[in-house]
Amino acid sequence: MNKKITKSGFVFTKHTPKDQSPFEKLFDVFQELITHTSGDFDEAMDWLKQLDEEYKLTTEDYTLDDFVEDLKKKGYLREEIKIDGKSGLAITEKTERALRKRALEQIFGKLRKSGAGNHRTKQTGRGDEQAGEFRDYRFGDSLEQISMTESFKNAQINHGLGDFTLSENDLVVEETMYKTQMSTVLMIDISHSMILYGEDRITPAKKVAMALSEFITTRYPKDTLDILVFGNDAWPIKIKDLPYLNVGPYHTNTVAGLQLAMDLLRRKRNTNKQIFMITDGKPSCVRLPDGRYYKNSNGLDSYIVNKCYAMASQARKLHIPITTFMIAEDPYLMQFVEEFTAANKGKAFYTGLKGLGEMIFSDYETNRTKRLR
Repeated sequence: MNKKITKSGFVFTKHTPKDQSPFEKLFDVFQELITHTSGDFDEAMDWLKQLDEEYKLTTEDYTLDDFVEDLKKKGYLREEIKIDGKSGLAITEKTERALRKRALEQIFGKLRKSGAGNHRTKQTGRGDEQAGEFRDYRFGDSLEQISMTESFKNAQINHGLGDFTLSENDLVVEETMYKTQMSTVLMIDISHSMILYGEDRITPAKKVAMALSEFITTRYPKDTLDILVFGNDAWPIKIKDLPYLNVGPYHTNTVAGLQLAMDLLRRKRNTNKQIFMITDGKPSCVRLPDGRYYKNSNGLDSYIVNKCYAMASQARKLHIPITTFMIAEDPYLMQFVEEFTAANKGKAFYTGLKGLGEMIFSDYETNRTKRLR
């Protein structure tokens, strides 16, 4: 008799790229360009025209004019009056949302939709999220915690089916996890060094911020995320402002950034608080009590550095860990970051632009599984 043998395994086939419409292909390139140009539509279209000439992105049947008309029809563009009084085109809130979603997919991969979430801790007890672990029933446990399936199984084993009874000793409780909420401040350095030496460092920082904001607002809506930028001074920005973020002719006032970050976190009721700081340069500026700026770009100024250490220590007393993502490899700067991190008992990552987003997401996910007090 011939027996049918069923085999299981993997079947590898040639990758077939997903079919995209002419609009989708151009829109993908357009989103990348509009991010690099800080939301400047005219500049982005100039770049798109050059790319079209070189790589033949359009055809006679679908031109760049057709693409712009589709952007308008689909709600990605709007008419606006510019500073010089002339009318022009600008991106809409729908485009801003698309940029955040795209940044999230680029950095963290496509995430499955899930319900409103909170941050787990390693402590079990009377929570509202199942932990997948069981224990014997104890006096005071609520009825909602009793696992009826496991309890009936125990009753059958202990008493048999003929004389089925369910006693207190048969009851099994499923552990649940306490949930916490997280308040995060993301600090972004916008000093002039973020575009020095022919390297665009601000665009990856923007993408990380857009992706992180999209991730938190969709997956952990009870968490809070504040974003601030720091140059000579520090000021908060809204999530919708991220695509337009650009560097300025600024020094690096790390102290001002940390002061604002801690002020923002003091107002939060959440127990778990943290600061993420993306910077590529040394602190080179601090504001004096009389309002003047003390600046020094030559090496590490001891006055400025000590102010930074003092802020790190203050954050530590407030139980606010600081994670620094340093886009630099200069030995003396790395030493500064190490001492700064030691003063706060936080963490530091020395990274280039590649992998910055993955590091931030990994650290965020790690921190949300434990209490940061």
